[in-house]
Amino acid sequence: MLSLTDPQRRLLLDLARASISHGLANGGPLRPDPEDFEEPLRRPLAVFVTLRLAAELRGCIGATAPIYTLVEDTAQHAYSAAFRDPRFSPLTRHEYDRLDISLSILSPPEPMRVVDEADLLRQLRPGVDGLILEAGDRRATFLPSVWDALPDRAEFVRQLKKKAGFPPRGWPAGMACSRYTAESV
Repeated sequence: MLSLTDPQRRLLLDLARASISHGLANGGPLRPDPEDFEEPLRRPLAVFVTLRLAAELRGCIGATAPIYTLVEDTAQHAYSAAFRDPRFSPLTRHEYDRLDISLSILSPPEPMRVVDEADLLRQLRPGVDGLILEAGDRRATFLPSVWDALPDRAEFVRQLKKKAGFPPRGWPAGMACSRYTAESV
């Protein structure tokens, strides 16, 4: 997995905050030039940006597969978490001043060989694995940090199935499972 230095971590958090500030002022995210940054910040890596106000979730947007570089994805997802998360109204200037920002930089998803839910539960590593469930046109993921709120394997999977719109009981035909790890920033 990626190991960032403390200055690189700080730079990514500052970039996320700057993109949100840019959004408040200009209605869009920053567009950083990856060439202005050192390795490994120019690598194509998937990232989720999580926003909290007074320890409560205020937005979380990201991707499970890389499309752009880490700096580009960080700026875009920070803006989207602040202004486009459908669970929340757009962030206000007053909220911005009290905002806590964290990043989860994902490893590439690893497909799992799973025959049913019981098999998945046996394979999961609580506190380590992020999980993607998909079948048909439904798909959802939980970051590894969600284990803090849902430490029980069965409840973790049940809530992820609910998030994806699957019935809480049973195992949909053709269910595909992938796991990943994340470096928290």
